[in-house]
Amino acid sequence: MEVEKSYNFRRVSDRVTTSGVVGAERLSGLSEAGYEAVINLLPDSSEYAVAGEADMVTEQGIEYVYIPVDFAAPAHEEFESFCSAMDALEDRTVHIHCAANFRVSAFYSLYAMRRGWWNAEQADRHMKDLWNPDAEAAWSQFIRRERARLQD
Repeated sequence: MEVEKSYNFRRVSDRVTTSGVVGAERLSGLSEAGYEAVINLLPDSSEYAVAGEADMVTEQGIEYVYIPVDFAAPAHEEFESFCSAMDALEDRTVHIHCAANFRVSAFYSLYAMRRGWWNAEQADRHMKDLWNPDAEAAWSQFIRRERARLQD
């Protein structure tokens, strides 16, 4: 199965795609699809997590980065880990996922702003195409704090 059929799939650039739940069948075909890395922001404790995902991905020769983000309490340290992973993988084809592409869209939007690729309007448009982070207090506060750090 194709990763493009994953829940809330988005192609962000030639080398970066994002989605919500991927599923074991789609994960097993990532190497054939040309992916070189996966970043997973979904905690293993989630009902949507794929059991054995790390092994399934690494057995294909794909780098696997696991940064579990609690949806109810996103943290600056997790975002910093995400940015470090993205920087380290900048020349690779990467798929980033979580449960619904909410965590990912927020993290990627902030990362794109940090790198100077997007302004706040572009970042908001990307997120709000998938969800409304303003409706989640933890996320609206997190996004506001991270954007303030970008100004420092």
